[in-house]
Amino acid sequence: MKTLYSKFMLTTLLVMLGSLMLSFLAINIYYHQVMKAKNDAKNVNIAEDIVDYIEATQPNDLMEYLTTLGDIGYQIYVTTGDRGSFFGGEYRDTTLPFEVVEHVLAGEVYHGMRDFPKETFVTGFFANELTNTIGVPFVYENQQYALFVRPDIRLLFSEVHTILAGLLLAMAVLSLLAMLLFAKALIRPITQLTTATHQLAHEQFDTLLTIDRADEIGQLANSFNKMATQLQENDRMRKEFISNVSHDFQSPLLNIQGYVDLLKSSNLTEEEKQEYTTIIELETKRLSALTKQLLLLTSLDQSTRMVKREPYPLDEQLKETVRKYRWQLEEANIQLSYQLEPIEYDGDAGLLQNVWDNLLTNAIKYNHDGGIIQLTIKVQPTNIEVLIEDSGIGMTDEQLLKVYERFYRADASRTKQGTGLGLAIVKQIIELHGGTVEMESQIDVGTKVYVRLPKMS
Repeated sequence: MKTLYSKFMLTTLLVMLGSLMLSFLAINIYYHQVMKAKNDAKNVNIAEDIVDYIEATQPNDLMEYLTTLGDIGYQIYVTTGDRGSFFGGEYRDTTLPFEVVEHVLAGEVYHGMRDFPKETFVTGFFANELTNTIGVPFVYENQQYALFVRPDIRLLFSEVHTILAGLLLAMAVLSLLAMLLFAKALIRPITQLTTATHQLAHEQFDTLLTIDRADEIGQLANSFNKMATQLQENDRMRKEFISNVSHDFQSPLLNIQGYVDLLKSSNLTEEEKQEYTTIIELETKRLSALTKQLLLLTSLDQSTRMVKREPYPLDEQLKETVRKYRWQLEEANIQLSYQLEPIEYDGDAGLLQNVWDNLLTNAIKYNHDGGIIQLTIKVQPTNIEVLIEDSGIGMTDEQLLKVYERFYRADASRTKQGTGLGLAIVKQIIELHGGTVEMESQIDVGTKVYVRLPKMS
């Protein structure tokens, strides 16, 4: 399997090669469309200046003059048609059609550079062939000559060109090395991230990345660390949840089993049997309530859980809740008063019923004998506030901080019947509706629960 590093380097090389090929192709097109004709015209002017000088001055030694021109950077071929001589650098290919010579001797100019066959990558400019020359006629001592000339590329390729070629080569090599180092630096944090992901897959949730960067990889590392921290917290909560569920199921089951064993005894009085069966009934109800609340929490935890909003009379729902628990109020000798103005709320009536059930039963359960409960609704500009206030045993500030944790019970002895899930359910349902729940409490003074539900526009 190819690594990201190898793919990056292969892509870099392909990009460099592709760019080089496209650049050469562009230069080739530019040479053939623009430079070729200009180069031909320039060399025609040079050749005509040479023959104008020869014809005008008629030098004593033509061969010496042409030799001098060859030494300063030109490849020259002079012919009368019957015989010819070369001066300067040697041609790789000295083939020249005879009709070309005849045309030049007849007074025509030969544009060999302009008409040289098109070849890829500007090779025509460097083609060291006699056909790739400029041909012009001249007369020396009443003899007709044909002069074929081209610059000697080897001599014209000066130190500046060498420096430029070296510079281009050095740039290419250094660019490749720089890309190697950059790719290594780019891939290293991704490799670390891959290793850390494997560790997370094996439940090593304490794995954190030490990548301090401000770019996208740094943002990815920060997101990974947040995810790992959240997974670690979720794992802790999951284990604690399992432990609490096991404990809360085990205790009533052991009680039921113990009292069932006692009921098997034949020496029990009718009063003892009644007591044991009452305890078994309470424990089964506790198990049933725990099961229902666990199922509700599972439903609420699902990210796809949608609140079914429908308008309904919220004040009537609260009054019905009070009527439902009237027998508990009378049994506990608790007085309840309410001030509920008519209000219609757009929410999930089924879910909110769980909220009022939990809050009212808590106000009853943790109240004093002969205590009071006050229930009010206040319509605020942006929300609807439901206040449930009791005169019960209250809670400390430390207990208030933990009161929404699952399975947490303020009464450490767990003598009160409960599951420790009620307020967690309340908070989650209210938040699903976009609202908030707030509690104020003092020991032996009482507790106030504020439920604020946003008004729907």
